[in-house]
Amino acid sequence: MSAVPTGSGRTLPDGWRWMSMGDIAEVVGGGTPRTTEPANFDGGDVPWITPADLSGYTEKYISHGSRFITRKGLESSAARLLPAGTILFSSRAPIGYVAIARNPIATNQGFKSFVLKDSVLPEYVYWWLKGSKQRAEKLASGTTFLEISGANAKKIPIPIAPIEQQRKIVSEIEKQFSRLDESVANLKRVAAKVGIYRNSVLSSICDGEAPRRPLGSLLRESLRNGHSAKAVVSGDGVPTFTLSAVTEGNFSDCNVKQTSANPDRVRDLWVKRGDIFVERSNTPELVGTARLYQGNDDRAIFPDLLIRVRVADSVLPEWAELCLLSPLLRRYFKSRAQGIAGSMPKIDQEVVSEALIPVPSVAIQKQLVGEAERRFSVAAELEAQACTALARASRLRYSILASAFSI
Repeated sequence: MSAVPTGSGRTLPDGWRWMSMGDIAEVVGGGTPRTTEPANFDGGDVPWITPADLSGYTEKYISHGSRFITRKGLESSAARLLPAGTILFSSRAPIGYVAIARNPIATNQGFKSFVLKDSVLPEYVYWWLKGSKQRAEKLASGTTFLEISGANAKKIPIPIAPIEQQRKIVSEIEKQFSRLDESVANLKRVAAKVGIYRNSVLSSICDGEAPRRPLGSLLRESLRNGHSAKAVVSGDGVPTFTLSAVTEGNFSDCNVKQTSANPDRVRDLWVKRGDIFVERSNTPELVGTARLYQGNDDRAIFPDLLIRVRVADSVLPEWAELCLLSPLLRRYFKSRAQGIAGSMPKIDQEVVSEALIPVPSVAIQKQLVGEAERRFSVAAELEAQACTALARASRLRYSILASAFSI
């Protein structure tokens, strides 16, 4: 049996050896050409990868990222053209993205890439590193953000099996992951269908024959934007909901931060049960998202990116929330949103005030709200089951990798 490198785990089966990445590969950093020099990028044909290109990337191989550099840019920077089969491993912000170069490729300084020596399969190393994020992070250092140096990247331990066993391990991992991916895809389809079902429920309930009136005519007080202030580290600030409280429909403590808001300036911004909050700025898909607050009075204030809606007695807050979340109103807010920043368009109080809300009698509103809650409870149960199964699938991936490498 081989000796066990620090942090590598237990001893290995006969014929295996604990080695380090420096033993089996040349470790190569990356670089960024001067971005103010157009000749480094314009018309470039050299694929150039940054960690952002691997964010959410699920393929094993990668041929290029979002940008290319020129030969001049390559030669004028620390970037290096890496051969096909190189393991690209992000070494900061964040640590642990992995892909195999499908063709010659360069990276920025956010990578420590491994140009493998003979007798080690790229796919074998790829799968080992996919399950070694925590091992790698233990070798990182830094104050602003963690980063693995080239010297420490060489120290990442790896169990090396005989080449034929490497092939069998890769084959078995990919067979198991293929089955798992199929199951995950089915679960995601279930989750997507739940969203379609919710929209169908909202449309059927909110698109009735009741006359529609502008929301602005159904208020007991004027619409109000919130107030944003800098976050404070101490617990002596003013508790303020984040935008995520509305995006996620979650007004729990995880979406509350302490801010330096002046208490006198925000005294009329404390939330009350029954308040509805509308996002006045977000992505095109989320701008105008509305959520009803049903917690305790005066628990927090709300930020400037939210508009507070307080409806009159003729409209149930629960009914107003359903209508604002309906596909018809979601399309309305998206169509009225505008702004210079295309990724974060805005709506204003006028747009919210002009939103047309169906207003049946309060008795019918109660009936429809009850029907929606009953039908949503079925969807929520299905969604919870799918989320639980997806979390289990994520844990299973690591179990498969651990089992495959016999550690």
